[in-house]
Amino acid sequence: MPKVIVLTGTSRGLGQALTGFFAAQNHVVLGCARSPEQVEKLNRDFGDPHFFQALDVADDSSVASWAEHLLSSYGPPDLLINNAAVINPNRPLWNISAAEFDPVIDVNIKGTANVIRHFLPAMVARQRGVIVNFSSGWGRSVAPDVAPYCASKWAIEGLTRALAGELPQGMAAIPLNPGIIDTDMLRSCWKEGAGAYPSPEKWAESAGPYILKLGPKDNGRPLTVPGN
Repeated sequence: MPKVIVLTGTSRGLGQALTGFFAAQNHVVLGCARSPEQVEKLNRDFGDPHFFQALDVADDSSVASWAEHLLSSYGPPDLLINNAAVINPNRPLWNISAAEFDPVIDVNIKGTANVIRHFLPAMVARQRGVIVNFSSGWGRSVAPDVAPYCASKWAIEGLTRALAGELPQGMAAIPLNPGIIDTDMLRSCWKEGAGAYPSPEKWAESAGPYILKLGPKDNGRPLTVPGN
């Protein structure tokens, strides 16, 4: 049975790879990204019934309008995936300016909350659906020079587990560590060392089926994509 999937951060990395995987499996992907050019390309490449919109998840009013449009056109999603995230420049915390710190919190934490705020009421009314909030290995451990990113992903762990306790039976909220993947974000930290890990497309071959199988039995469980 095809699912309606809302996915943030679809223009690159894991979001782009999952978009291709889900669409190839005949699921309907409703995505967003900040780049209008990339969104235009996604709409061109995938077409109906998929739909992509340019917006910043940190902008609550933009998310509200996007959600209103999607809910009226497609109904509540079966699967809501909060993937959009940014990372700070690699430096000790005291050398990271407020202008560099704030977007990490605004996108990674507030952006996730904004998406949940505007899509979840319709899912709860139907009492069905799964929310997957992408965490990180750095949401359960730490590393130097990425303190703001670690803080944001630790927050996602707590936010998601608390949300899980608020949902009606039959639903699930899951903090999911995708694993270590060769993305632009990882290369910003590990440079060429990131090349030792799978590409987003290779990762999606195993992550996509795993995510599709998540359900009420997984509510509140901090999970990691197997093999990653």
